[in-house]
Amino acid sequence: MESRVALQPAYVLHTQPFQNTSLLVDFFTMDYGRVRAVAKGARSAKSKYRSLLQAFQPLLVSLSGRGELKTLTGIESSVAAMQLSGQRLFSGMYINELLARLLMNHVEHKQLYLAYQDSLVALKGSSDLQLLLRQFELCVLSELGYGINLESDCRSHAAIEASGSYRFTPDVGFERLSDEGEHGSIKVYTGAHIVALRDLDLSDEQAAKTAKRLLRTALAAHLGGKPLNSRSLFSK
Repeated sequence: MESRVALQPAYVLHTQPFQNTSLLVDFFTMDYGRVRAVAKGARSAKSKYRSLLQAFQPLLVSLSGRGELKTLTGIESSVAAMQLSGQRLFSGMYINELLARLLMNHVEHKQLYLAYQDSLVALKGSSDLQLLLRQFELCVLSELGYGINLESDCRSHAAIEASGSYRFTPDVGFERLSDEGEHGSIKVYTGAHIVALRDLDLSDEQAAKTAKRLLRTALAAHLGGKPLNSRSLFSK
């Protein structure tokens, strides 16, 4: 990453106290991906940064520094933060935590950045939350190189059939089970539910639950065994 970056489009993913009055901020930027920076004095009452360093607000940030940890040197915004509440707020918090946990520092993910923006806009509306979250999770996995093949069997390469039953292995894919005796204690995914996720049709309650379970399994393989705190906010 360049030693000085001016007016870079960004969003705040996470903040935490740093030293006496500063904040350590994880930004998601358009051209540099996840960037961690120190916002000096941001916790003081007179800070010019304090009101802007909040989630869901489109920002233009200026940064400097040669190492991994940058210093915030400027911040602008002409748009108010998006106001979310209830399950939509929790969904936004979940998306932010997912990115903060999975993104490497200073790796560009422009398409994911645009998908993130679209997801925040959709959260403000009346779009189906389950479908919105599953789409974003699929996008995250794909952008990080762990995309799920919802089209074909990973062994035989035959098309996923709605009538079949499949096992899923993260980062490998779906493998059709030949008979009931193969099931044992493994989690089984019906072909119909896989096809529903592929077609982004989660109108069926069971298909929606299966998609959630599948994406949780796929993401867990990359979260280092530590659960996401934001998941506890959702109603069961």
